[in-house]
Amino acid sequence: MAVYLYQAKQPGGKVVRGEVQATSEVEARVKIRSQQLIPIRVMPKSGAKGVKKTGIGKIKPKELQVFTRQFATMIDSGIPISQALQILADGTQSPPLKKVLSGVKEDLNSGKRLAESMQSFPGAFDKLYVNLVRAGEEGGVLDTILDRLAMYIEKAAKIRGQIKSAMTYPAIILLVSALVIGVILGFVIPKFMELFRSTGQELPEITQMVVDWSDFLREKWYVVLIGGAAVFTSVKVFVGTPAGKTYMDNLVIRIPVLGTLVQKAEIARFSRTMSTLIASGVPLLDGLDICAQTIGNQVIAESIVEARAVVSEGKSIISPLAKNPFIPDMVVQMIGVGEQTGALDTMLEKIADFYEDEVDEAVSALTSIMEPLMMVFLGGIIAFLVIAMYMPIFNMAGGIT
Repeated sequence: MAVYLYQAKQPGGKVVRGEVQATSEVEARVKIRSQQLIPIRVMPKSGAKGVKKTGIGKIKPKELQVFTRQFATMIDSGIPISQALQILADGTQSPPLKKVLSGVKEDLNSGKRLAESMQSFPGAFDKLYVNLVRAGEEGGVLDTILDRLAMYIEKAAKIRGQIKSAMTYPAIILLVSALVIGVILGFVIPKFMELFRSTGQELPEITQMVVDWSDFLREKWYVVLIGGAAVFTSVKVFVGTPAGKTYMDNLVIRIPVLGTLVQKAEIARFSRTMSTLIASGVPLLDGLDICAQTIGNQVIAESIVEARAVVSEGKSIISPLAKNPFIPDMVVQMIGVGEQTGALDTMLEKIADFYEDEVDEAVSALTSIMEPLMMVFLGGIIAFLVIAMYMPIFNMAGGIT
């Protein structure tokens, strides 16, 4: 007989922890319920958190959103959870989602609760999703929570898409610029060199510099490719480290226009996540912990981690947030008012709505600024190369005159 650790809720709402002896997890849950407790989490005393099933494949946010919305509708219609999962698994066109839903259904039929079953698939259901489902199960409002989750996933995907689209345009322009410059240096300038050599005249310094670039690119092209790949790989590895990510996030959030977009997007994400969690009954400390892992920028995430530590000591949430120069005073003040009035979820929702609109405007502003700047950049480089190549021709014309 094994020993199981458990976290359970008393009829009055107090959460308690303990351990129970049982031959299986299902029996452990039965014994816990016999003590007039509602089991929240049950695991072997060895400390294992359950087998996390990986290698399922990637599930797109849109697929998860549609599943969540359909699942909420079925639960609201009174269809049993297990049956609803089977219907959705049979109906989905996504093989990864089909595997996940089938696995969740199997775990559910073995005696696990829905949140615990979903926790076994971290690639599909993150900590935010699992905790909200757990809150919905305990509060008997699973359909309502799932509707909120679907809305949250939709808004989060929209913000990610806006940032991605804002970054894609300049990246494409830079790539095209590099290709155009490469073609000019590798194929066009050598044609001019045949003309210049036939005249025997000395080239101007600017022309000679461009010619040297062309010769290097044609003769040492592999050095350029290897060097570019090495730089890209080094940066990627560096950003993958905690120190590297913190440094890069600090750098990005300080870039004019782009930094403003990132700042507003992260504040919108934090506000929307916290509002959804608190409105769903997730404790504030757990909500801050989840938010710190959800936020993409470490500059903002560090303030949330500090806020959690302060709240755990019984102090106000706003003091560490106010110290961060990238969290506007308006946001801090509105959170403070929400905390004092007991309407923190409502206030955070208003902040999220406001900053999601701000992200729309910031994306439009960034795009409108980047378009002429990139055109001027590309045009300036091409103009420089053309002038460098035509200077010897102008000199020859002047000598003839």
